[in-house]
Amino acid sequence: MGNREDLLSGAKRCLLEKGYTATTARDIAAASGTSLAAIGYHFRTTRALLNEALVESMAEWGDELQQALAADNAPTHPPEQRFEAAWARVIDSFARLRPLWAIQFELLAQMDRTPELRSAFAAANHQARLGLVEIFHRLDPTANEADALKLGAVHQALLGGLAAQWLIDPDSVPSAQDLIRALRTIVRELTA
Repeated sequence: MGNREDLLSGAKRCLLEKGYTATTARDIAAASGTSLAAIGYHFRTTRALLNEALVESMAEWGDELQQALAADNAPTHPPEQRFEAAWARVIDSFARLRPLWAIQFELLAQMDRTPELRSAFAAANHQARLGLVEIFHRLDPTANEADALKLGAVHQALLGGLAAQWLIDPDSVPSAQDLIRALRTIVRELTA
């Protein structure tokens, strides 16, 4: 790996171990085995490096989830079974990726004071919604991007809400089956 890749790798480790606001340039330089000057050369600022490391970490989680769902979630399975399997995987991932979720909530409080972070999250948000549609519905999000963004926003709301609940009290998070029952109730009320 080159210095840039080493820095990203070190920043990802620091994010998971220390969080966003507690990670310093010195921490990243030590974790990556590079100099402090390398951060400025490759990323201009420590925050820019951390932002990129966070976006990459979330993209890696999305890729990992997509591969896992593709492996055990055949398109021949009924939609309810695919939904349950997908959300069970997501909920299971919270324990393994707790630091990644905690960082995102930590950063929400920083948005108003960090315009570049808001911009990075907004761009990632758009891509995340399209990716969630691809993951959960196996649809081409570019076929009808406006509808894909709306559908992705619903999955994103579920994802963020479940992650927040899991961070607060992992034992009280609804299961994938609980989600299905709740959604059935909502649909029944909407169509009555």
